[in-house]
Amino acid sequence: MTAQQPSDKALVPFVSVDHMMQLIHRIGLEDMLRGLGEYIEQDFRRWELFDKTPRIASHSAEGVIELMPTSDGEVYGFKYVNGHPKNTKEGLQTVTAFGLLADVSTGYPVLLSEMTMLTALRTAATSAMVAKHLAPKGADTMAMIGNGAQSEFQTLAMKAILGLKSVRLYDTDPAATRKCAANLAGHGIDVVACATPEEAIEGAQILTTCTADKQFATILTDNMVGSGVHINAIGGDCPGKTELAAGILQRSDIFVEFPPQTRIEGEIQQLAEDHPVTELWQVISGTAPGRTSNRQITLFDSVGFAIEDFSALRYVHDRLADTGLYLALDMLADPDDPRDLFGMLQRATPGAAA
Repeated sequence: MTAQQPSDKALVPFVSVDHMMQLIHRIGLEDMLRGLGEYIEQDFRRWELFDKTPRIASHSAEGVIELMPTSDGEVYGFKYVNGHPKNTKEGLQTVTAFGLLADVSTGYPVLLSEMTMLTALRTAATSAMVAKHLAPKGADTMAMIGNGAQSEFQTLAMKAILGLKSVRLYDTDPAATRKCAANLAGHGIDVVACATPEEAIEGAQILTTCTADKQFATILTDNMVGSGVHINAIGGDCPGKTELAAGILQRSDIFVEFPPQTRIEGEIQQLAEDHPVTELWQVISGTAPGRTSNRQITLFDSVGFAIEDFSALRYVHDRLADTGLYLALDMLADPDDPRDLFGMLQRATPGAAA
């Protein structure tokens, strides 16, 4: 059942998975990716206003469960997210998530939303927004190494924001590549399925790695990466999980979201703690250089950060009005007298909720 815009301050709009998918189709996938990229870039420009902390992670042998909080002083947001690579073999999603926005002045939530679908879009939008600042001028071909759940979103975000024309696909599982190629058919982009990662990176100016296994891995070896490319490394996102040979890092100019988190979870966990990196917000705000030469290797060591989720939730909240694409949840007790919560309970009619 679809609810109308909540008029009661005690009702909180909830965007379900079904509603999120309807919202994406109503806006248009590429338009939404562009919109998310714009919101994320806006918030990177006001980076210094935000509370910033590495995500709070609970690790297990099977995966990780994390909370990702932040606030700009007026609005608070958090995301709950898991990462369980083994889930795929059991027919489950590797990543599931939900998120919340709240009014700092009252503490009342103003939005609850699924974020499994939304995280896929915001991750891709962030990658493409960053590539707009760091990739070689005129870059139109990407190698997509790892053709799982994120691969189509990454490709279409690069098309929407950067003007990507061609993607070269590789995965150790040929079925994943066939799935990705089939999903991208009809989206106005040239798709080439490749038999090896070396074949995939031929002629590509952007190299995106996105694999799921929770382990130190070498998806790209040092000799595979030539000068002048932009590497979008998004698969290494927790302690003990990397995708790039350390030699690539030594030859690259590395750009990160939030160093205290990336040094624990990103590719740079392989390097010394004082290895120089540049924070992306500085590039976007114009206080630090990005790409400075045609031969430079730029590396976005992406692990995902709470401000990106905040931006995505803010975007959804701004576009919900008059859509009806949410449920109004009775989440907040609202007694006539704020001091008389017990009286509210006593006056409740038994069985009324049924």
